Amino acid sequence: MKIIKISMLASAMALMSFSAIVPIKAIVSEPVAEFSASTIVWKTESIDVGEIPQGTPKAIVYEFKNTGKTAVVITNVQGSCGCTATDYTKEPILPGKSAKVTATYNAANKGAFSKTVTVTTSAETTPKILTLKGTVI
Repeated sequence: MKIIKISMLASAMALMSFSAIVPIKAIVSEPVAEFSASTIVWKTESIDVGEIPQGTPKAIVYEFKNTGKTAVVITNVQGSCGCTATDYTKEPILPGKSAKVTATYNAANKGAFSKTVTVTTSAETTPKILTLKGTVI
């Protein structure tokens, strides 16, 4: 009789330990970050202007479209050197609308050049690097 009581007590203890196990789904219910494609689609990211005359500034226009569902704001545009001035759309770009970034190279020195323009927006975590190149004659 004593053996039966001990085995019943052991069985009850074993069953209680199983009821304390939490399902794995309850433990691993952290939200998963959803991957989304870029909401900005650039017409081109690199432009070769070919040959340009010395002393004549050359404006290069980069166009993009907001393909997302929310407005996009260009927060900063920076040329790689003082020889490249920049301008860009200041107002929010609504979904489905297009905008532009303009880089103006001063063409002061003769020879081949390759410059970059870094564009930071509210839609991207990493700035977009645009390239312009050509030869000043």
